[in-house]
Amino acid sequence: MIFDKMETGEFEQIVFCHDKTSGLRAIIAIHDTTLGPALGGCRIWNYNSEEEALIDAMRLAKGMTYKNAAAGLNIGGGKSVIIADPKKDKTEALLRAFGRYVESLNGRYITAADVGSGPEDLDIIYQETDYVVGISESHGSSGDPSPVTAFGVYRAMMRTAKEAFGDDSLEGKTVSVQGCGSVAYTLCKHLHEAGAKLIVTDIDKEAMERVVKDFGAETVEPDKIYEVEADIFAPCALGAILNDETIPKLKVKAICGSANNQLEDIEKHGKMLKDRGIVYAPDFIANAGGVINVADELEGYNRERALAKASTIYDQIGLVFDIAKEENITTAKAADRMAEERIAAMKEIRSNFIRTEHNILSRR
Repeated sequence: MIFDKMETGEFEQIVFCHDKTSGLRAIIAIHDTTLGPALGGCRIWNYNSEEEALIDAMRLAKGMTYKNAAAGLNIGGGKSVIIADPKKDKTEALLRAFGRYVESLNGRYITAADVGSGPEDLDIIYQETDYVVGISESHGSSGDPSPVTAFGVYRAMMRTAKEAFGDDSLEGKTVSVQGCGSVAYTLCKHLHEAGAKLIVTDIDKEAMERVVKDFGAETVEPDKIYEVEADIFAPCALGAILNDETIPKLKVKAICGSANNQLEDIEKHGKMLKDRGIVYAPDFIANAGGVINVADELEGYNRERALAKASTIYDQIGLVFDIAKEENITTAKAADRMAEERIAAMKEIRSNFIRTEHNILSRR
């Protein structure tokens, strides 16, 4: 069954990791290394079953392949999940045991932060392996990637506004924002400074009130955000929120946000948005700033260079819109095609990544 899933999804490698002493139970999924070593974060989550964890790891790994390829990065796609409660089960022993498994892959997989993990956890993993990015800035690393993620989404929103309204200025536009976490907060800061009006929601009242206090945002209850009359909707929280139930409620001209996997069904719901005339900025293009930021560490981190690269998300979103119009397809399909074509082209000159000597060892 697992090999069938790997064949269907064109996965290269699935690694199951167990350590009795620390209680580690982890899965590392390497989807595609055509463009370089697989890079993707480590998600720590208390999954209901091992099968659920495997499905999530594979889904996320494939998503990273597309995200990294479309962003023009010379890295492949992978992801890891640790089956544990991030609030109770994260111990030094568990994280170091995971780091040793990452090290054993000899550079085929590079880990980073994800849901349930952060720079302080990566610092512990770094004690066992060099193949980790996004550790604390004290190590000469990039630290928290959320500001660069937010900047990339802001640039994507500018290009989305141009597509929807004919001008990339966000001044005077009303933007409804779902979620007020770290990425969304910085995005709201950019939007406020650009003269946009903000309507926000979050189940975390404290996080929401911070945005209200700092940027003068209005608020609505979480289930009402889809019905807000706005110019642009920015999903910055959960995935699969664009679906049969929510899309008919939308009163916006465009969608651009940081949340992953916003479309519950890429084909069906991408077409629903297209049929309604709503301009959709595919999430894995818009939110690529974070991976662009940590990937820059592979060359010796330079923040100005990372921000310059993240700024080009404006152009990448533009290419997606152009492909969609030329081929009369959804923007979601166009984004996939852009990533797939880059990978296919590189397959002509590269084989699977096998490290001989990689500059990650000298990046800091």
